[in-house]
Amino acid sequence: MSRDSDLERAILALLAQRADEATICPSEAARAVGGDDWRFLMEPARAAARRLVAAGLVVVTQGGEVVDPATATGPIRVRRA
Repeated sequence: MSRDSDLERAILALLAQRADEATICPSEAARAVGGDDWRFLMEPARAAARRLVAAGLVVVTQGGEVVDPATATGPIRVRRA
């Protein structure tokens, strides 16, 4: 299994544990996969979220509004599509 697919699975698993409209931060997936050494996984976690957006499984938000993950800068949240 690759780290990328591990991050995608972590995002989906975290969202499955929450209410339908709830969001997660990509850092939660990074922590789930990387443990105490998670910070280097932040950009890979954001990339995993972008792949899941492309697959139609999630959306990325900022300030509660859906944004394009390819152009979003700063903190993002992820929720089910």
